[in-house]
Amino acid sequence: MSLRLMVWVVPAVLYAVFFFWYTSFGGPLTQQEVERYVSVFEERGGEAEGLARIRAFLETDTGNDFLMINNLHMKDMPDQVEGVEPGDGSDDVMAKYMAYMWPALLARASHPVMFGPAVSDALDVVGIEDARVWNRGAAMRYRSRRDMMEITTNPAFAGRHDFKTASLEKTIAFPIEDGLPLTDLRFLLFFVLLSVAGVLNAIIRR
Repeated sequence: MSLRLMVWVVPAVLYAVFFFWYTSFGGPLTQQEVERYVSVFEERGGEAEGLARIRAFLETDTGNDFLMINNLHMKDMPDQVEGVEPGDGSDDVMAKYMAYMWPALLARASHPVMFGPAVSDALDVVGIEDARVWNRGAAMRYRSRRDMMEITTNPAFAGRHDFKTASLEKTIAFPIEDGLPLTDLRFLLFFVLLSVAGVLNAIIRR
């Protein structure tokens, strides 16, 4: 294989591998899967209203990736649940939760696309009480609703979730399907590899 051909073949292979890992090809959840996931939350003692929301979320699955938008207000001091040390701050306790989440997320091509501290209280609040103060915001990309459910129904998640609630004064999390490609790493990687291959090809031709 010539060097010029390799310049295009290697990036193409790398992109194909990434694309197939990063993309969900499983399609929407089946009703059997929905029942299985909902039953896990029922066994954990979920309230009827929350279970109904989860069921609706799963039954309307499109099979696409999505973003979970999170507004976070961290507690000054975390609740002293099991596993929290007396000197732990809220950030320390959240880190205990994320110690499970990071490997589980990355293994399923899920990752943050936005995270940062708030620079002001909410500038516009309509129809919501106690929603003026937030101190962090984040958006988490999930490859599919199936991937999210596999993460959250894992028995290892049940105990870890207590750390999240212990560290938060309040939070709002809701899912969206992003209509813009700017946060999609498939688009970014495509243009990066195309640019690199083009530059290398030009160098070789000279």
